[in-house]
Amino acid sequence: MAELKYTNLNYLNEVSDGDLPFIKQMIGVFTGQIPEFIANMEKFLAEGNHAELGKEAHKAKSSVIIVGMDDLGAKLKKLQLLTEENKETETYPEYVEEFKKLGMAAVNELQDYADTI
Repeated sequence: MAELKYTNLNYLNEVSDGDLPFIKQMIGVFTGQIPEFIANMEKFLAEGNHAELGKEAHKAKSSVIIVGMDDLGAKLKKLQLLTEENKETETYPEYVEEFKKLGMAAVNELQDYADTI
C-alpha cells in the first residue's frame, strides 16, 4: 500500500475495524467534500461573509480530523473561532489557502490510496 504523507487512516481503521469497503467509501465522501468546502470558503472570503466562512471551517474540520489531519483541523478550529469574534480578519486568506493546499494534497493522496485497496 502507498505511504500516506498528508493523512493518517488509523482512526478510520479503528472505527471501521479494518473494513476496507467502508474505508474506501469514507475516502470517497472526503474527496467529494473537500473541493466543495474550498469553493465555499473562497466564495465566503471574497464576499467578506465571515460568519459563513467560520461555519464552513467548522464543517471542514470534522472531515479532515477523520482522515488524521489533526494539525489542519486545529487551524480550521482557530479560523472558526476568529470568525466568530471577527478578529484578525487579515489572516483569513492564509487559513483558506492552507486548507486549499493541504486539502487537495490529501484528496490526491487518498484517491491514489483508494485505488490500491
